[in-house]
Amino acid sequence: MTDSPDPEFLPQEDGERIAYLDRPGEGVGVVWLGGFNSDMFGTKAEALQDWADEDNRPFVRFDYFGHGLSSGDPARGTISRWTEDALAILDEVTEGPQLLVGSSMGAWIALLAARERPEKVHGLVLVAPAADFTEDLMWAHFPPEIRESLEAGGVWERPSAYGPETHAVTMELIADGRENLILRAPIVLDCPVRILHGMRDPDVPWDRSLKLAEQITGDDITLTFVKDGDHRLSDDQNIARLIDMVESLVWELEEAEDTDSD
Repeated sequence: MTDSPDPEFLPQEDGERIAYLDRPGEGVGVVWLGGFNSDMFGTKAEALQDWADEDNRPFVRFDYFGHGLSSGDPARGTISRWTEDALAILDEVTEGPQLLVGSSMGAWIALLAARERPEKVHGLVLVAPAADFTEDLMWAHFPPEIRESLEAGGVWERPSAYGPETHAVTMELIADGRENLILRAPIVLDCPVRILHGMRDPDVPWDRSLKLAEQITGDDITLTFVKDGDHRLSDDQNIARLIDMVESLVWELEEAEDTDSD
């Protein structure tokens, strides 16, 4: 694994800063979008960085508002704010066509960003996509006491299954999530989409990827299910699957571009 350079910071109008790493290269660029309460130095992001280095591929990874090295109070984060972060990175850091690789919540953000920037986003690779998770996987399962606390303005520190840290959940996050739900109607996207999901995922049931594929209007969609795969899919075998998926799709996109230019 290569050593990462110091991050750069993209200033926002409200004074906050998005931390990011931008690796220049040639061809279709790749942008990594991490999950809820994760950062840009996770296992999958680092593996993609190594692949991009070897392939001389443009690669950008970043931390959302309130995540990792970016500024901001995590308890004030929302799906809208994190989507704005992704759009700012696309607009101000990347050049040319991009392939978005989103994991868990990052897949939801990637879908929203692709819908907003169809001229920029030419493909999606989604890992355990957690579209609409604030409503369907959080709120729908919260006991009455947690709902009441949130509705009264409280903050629930949701325990993590992956370590001692907690995830700040507020009513603002839930309410904003409702404004960004995408599985209730057709998702108008024409770019190719590749989905990787573990069938032993305890956090995001794998059949939600089937629903997502049904809702996307485009036809170029491939789902890969890993029977013994968990939510993170960060073991060596599944990292290799992810790299192959990303590499194959960027080659397809570049071949399509060459054909269009002939």
